[in-house]
Amino acid sequence: MREKQRTMRKLKITELNRLTPDEFQHETKTPLVVVLDHVRSLHNVGSVFRTGDAFLIEAIYLCGITSTPPHPEIHKTALGAEDTVQWTYFEDTCKAVEHLKADGYKVYAVEQAEGSTMLSDLTLKANQKIAIVFGNEVKGVQQKIINQCDGCIEIPQFGTKHSLNVSVAGGIVIWEIFKKLHHGLER
Repeated sequence: MREKQRTMRKLKITELNRLTPDEFQHETKTPLVVVLDHVRSLHNVGSVFRTGDAFLIEAIYLCGITSTPPHPEIHKTALGAEDTVQWTYFEDTCKAVEHLKADGYKVYAVEQAEGSTMLSDLTLKANQKIAIVFGNEVKGVQQKIINQCDGCIEIPQFGTKHSLNVSVAGGIVIWEIFKKLHHGLER
């Protein structure tokens, strides 16, 4: 006996009930700041903006050699999120971390390090102010930045590679922190 196949229809953009850019600006933000420490790829930067928009993050801090909007290569992957997510440029990542800590953020580097906390084991209080630092595509987060952080978060990996693309790591960590801070929030 053949099982009846369930049909699904892809939703149209107009059916997704997304916020307008103006509504986004007035929406309560997730108390999460993403710090990009010398990220070279403009596509990675744009992708982090787009993920940040999806999960209503507070801001992105672009540090060192990380490019800033407006830029056509950032826009190519951000698709306008560079206009909705707040961002600030810091020449020195250490200054960005100092600024966040002075504002009461708990700052974590996303890095493989001695004593790192696996992402699945990270415990957060609802609406706790968190900042996460992602590093350069080749060198990762600078050791001097790790030394400033309150800890390191590590994404478990089970294959042969020792790292993930910055934008992929950003998507994983931002989503997990969003869930931990909102505890079941649905739109």
